[in-house]
Amino acid sequence: MPRALRLPCVLPLFVLLAGCAAPPSKEMNQAQGALDAARAAGAEQYAPAEFAAAAGALEQSEEAVIQRDYRLALSLAIDSRSRAEGAAKAAVENRAKARGDAERVLAEANALLTQARARLADPTLNKLPRRTLAEARDAVDAEEKTLQEARAAVEGNDYRRATDLAGAVSTRIQEILAPFEKTAAPPPPRKRR
Repeated sequence: MPRALRLPCVLPLFVLLAGCAAPPSKEMNQAQGALDAARAAGAEQYAPAEFAAAAGALEQSEEAVIQRDYRLALSLAIDSRSRAEGAAKAAVENRAKARGDAERVLAEANALLTQARARLADPTLNKLPRRTLAEARDAVDAEEKTLQEARAAVEGNDYRRATDLAGAVSTRIQEILAPFEKTAAPPPPRKRR
């Protein structure tokens, strides 16, 4: 084969081999950028498994560079970037779901609080000892403060805390109201003979 014909055939092979002869710096930087974007999207909290997998793939890519296995490093860097992008997407979705759940639990607790206030203001309860009613009203007031903390947690994007606080408020309000529901129940109808 003439020399002029060999050069065009060998040149692409040389370029391909040269591409694997150096660390994949560009791809590793892209993977790090994708990890940073995922972190900013809240992936550490809202998609922790996906984020950890992306970070692990980048670490393995860095180890492969140290071992001078640049093909593996390239593959792992590309995998890391892909996983980080998936983690960012999952974080956005999971964060939106967490916010929706927190707002729902908060609304339920707020409705129970309103119901508790109305129940404790019912004139039929006046026959109960004043101390019992006062303690129940004080307990409901305390739950209002906890509910305010839950609202602040939602505003601060701490949806897990908001959900926990509001859920606890709902449980405690139901416990506060339980003795009064028994008092309000009408007597069973008498059977006529």
